[in-house]
Amino acid sequence: MPEKLFEPTVFVDLETTGATGTVDRITEIGIVEVNEEGEVREWSSLVNPQTSIPPFIQNLTGISDAMVAEAPTFEELAEEVLMRLHGRLFVAHNARFDYGFLKNEFKRVGVDFKATVLCTVKLSRKLFPQFSKHSLDALIERHQLHMPARHRALADAAVLWQFWQILQQQVPTSQLQEAVGVLTGHSSWPTHLDRAVLDELPERHGVYLFYGEGAVPLYIGKANKLRHRVLSHFAADHRLAKEMSLAQQIRRLEWIETPGEMGALLLEAQLIKRWQPIHNRRLRRSDELCTWRLLPTERDGEGGYLPELAWARDLDWGRQDAVYGLFGSQRDALKTLREIAEESQLCLATLGLEKAPAGRPCFAYQLHRCSGACVGAESWGRHSARLRTVLSDWQVRVWPYGGPVQVREGDAWHVLDAWCYLGTARTADEVQALLEQGRPTFDKDTYKILAGRLSSMMVEPVPSLVPTPLKPTAEMT
Repeated sequence: MPEKLFEPTVFVDLETTGATGTVDRITEIGIVEVNEEGEVREWSSLVNPQTSIPPFIQNLTGISDAMVAEAPTFEELAEEVLMRLHGRLFVAHNARFDYGFLKNEFKRVGVDFKATVLCTVKLSRKLFPQFSKHSLDALIERHQLHMPARHRALADAAVLWQFWQILQQQVPTSQLQEAVGVLTGHSSWPTHLDRAVLDELPERHGVYLFYGEGAVPLYIGKANKLRHRVLSHFAADHRLAKEMSLAQQIRRLEWIETPGEMGALLLEAQLIKRWQPIHNRRLRRSDELCTWRLLPTERDGEGGYLPELAWARDLDWGRQDAVYGLFGSQRDALKTLREIAEESQLCLATLGLEKAPAGRPCFAYQLHRCSGACVGAESWGRHSARLRTVLSDWQVRVWPYGGPVQVREGDAWHVLDAWCYLGTARTADEVQALLEQGRPTFDKDTYKILAGRLSSMMVEPVPSLVPTPLKPTAEMT
């Protein structure tokens, strides 16, 4: 017998009244069950769809209205079907179709059905990319599979079991294991993490947290589809050392659903700053921010500006006008200003980035890389104007509203003030509670998320406050 590869498996096929799972209904179910010992059981049943079967479908499947008139409904079969499918790898041809129909039928009877799904169309494409056709008829012909009754549920399910046996005989074990692992996202589930948690993971927006032995998360990530994203970590861990290391340490998984992608991004940034997970490099730095601001300065009776490094603790972020850049360290800020100045032939000595005797040319001027503000070849006002122009691309946007606002996403509101994320609320009381907590520390990553997304979202003043008209800037409209 071929080497045993995977967990208990079911090969499933359905016949239906049409192609739309939310509208059409199942007329026949066929299941081939294979346990860890390789023992095989077959089960099938006609299903009363409680609607008429279109003539075309009757001709295709041979299943008529008369045949299903006395058959049990899906509701009557639901417990039996669930018992046969639960906890098993769900294998089907064009699996999205069969799995989708079963999820909708179970949903109608109040059951949230979930399974690890393997599509044999995708599996055939991955293992035999040299062939262009991967329909069930193509597989039957290519692998000489026995088919007693095409378009009947149990017969089609039995063909998939034959195909599976052929694969175990003809495809190297490691290759088959890798292909199945990639397609199911199930290749290397962490040894110490309960597999039952997989059935609970939703395909919704949210943030997930991986824990080891301690109370501090090892890694925090955001996802548009939580289940898919979490599984992707373990599908890759045989290729990436960092993923393998993470999988070996995980003992517990938690997740928080959010109303949409922006909520997931904001919550991820907030939690990473709070917990500083060792496997998060991006977003993790907590150095105090600094920025450049321009101080009005007069020289020789002419007005202009000089750059001054300012720290977060000294600024009203979001409401502070004329500040440029968000830097995690003084070194980064100086490096960036120097690069901007050199590219624009601004005077490094005039800007205070280099030392030069008063009235003497700076080193860059001698190399024709400075326009000469150091020796009066360029006026102080002209030099200052050019400085403002080249820094404009780095300007931190002023908060364009008169105060706190709320942004609708899904069934919730994100409460924001001066580019800070106060939290997410679903009731007026929750909004008020967030406002009473006060504004958190300005965060560069939160600013970037909001600056890039607010213009496309519904923004309103917080109703509990004295009405303040929104004043979007030109770039926000």
